[in-house]
Amino acid sequence: MDVDTSDRPASLRRAAGIAAGVGTHVLFAFTVWHLFWFLKDGRPATGPSSLWRPAGLALLFAVPHSLILWPPAKKRLTRWIPGAFYGLFYCVVTCVSLLVVFASWQGSTPVLWQLSGPAAAAMNVGFAASWIGLFYSLHLTGLGYQTGLTPWLYWLRRQPQPRRDFVPRGAYLWLRHPVYLSFLGLVWFTPTMSADHAVLTGLWTVYLFVGSWLKDERLAYYLGESYRAYQQRVPGYPLMPLGPLARRRSVDGGRAAPSSPSVAPARRAA
Repeated sequence: MDVDTSDRPASLRRAAGIAAGVGTHVLFAFTVWHLFWFLKDGRPATGPSSLWRPAGLALLFAVPHSLILWPPAKKRLTRWIPGAFYGLFYCVVTCVSLLVVFASWQGSTPVLWQLSGPAAAAMNVGFAASWIGLFYSLHLTGLGYQTGLTPWLYWLRRQPQPRRDFVPRGAYLWLRHPVYLSFLGLVWFTPTMSADHAVLTGLWTVYLFVGSWLKDERLAYYLGESYRAYQQRVPGYPLMPLGPLARRRSVDGGRAAPSSPSVAPARRAA
């Protein structure tokens, strides 16, 4: 009896695509678990050591995390990576870079502060609140887009992916970057601040502000003037009076008048 193998390559590609989606999200859950404990407890400070190592490891996460989302880089990469899987690729690169950071990190002295009692409890409350704020903010814009789950599910159902809109709601009505603000809390709210953790905190703080500006520019690239109008209405961060992360000034130098929060897409955003 002959067996029809004409559809075998397509079946194998689909099986590989399913495995990629499932495997990526197992990796994501594994990485988030380790990120929680890495940021909460750090590594024991065993003695003085070079701070170039933690600096390099901190940048190992920050640089590719932004580079992959840069529109020219994405345009080049999507020649080889289908759009439905680009989010998975982004998630895998992020997770692998973080896992390398965790595996390679070494604690070092001096210890800048080591809190106990009510002060340590307050830091832990701030840390927990930052995690809640992070997932709340990601929920508002679609956590599935951050991990690649949503585009992959459309591929799995053999459905075309609809255009992704950005409609500010919740915290996004008050600030443009609640995700980055929550992540700032994750790196700052720690009862023990050793030298290596201070390097991580300093570099990731700079990265988060630079990344906020890059995200504004990326969304303006995809969404056009509607996002620029949103920038005029809503500051990037609270109490930010000047600079690119404050409210954007209109062309005539004034502030934009209040208007509808809806931001309609001009291009297909990722």
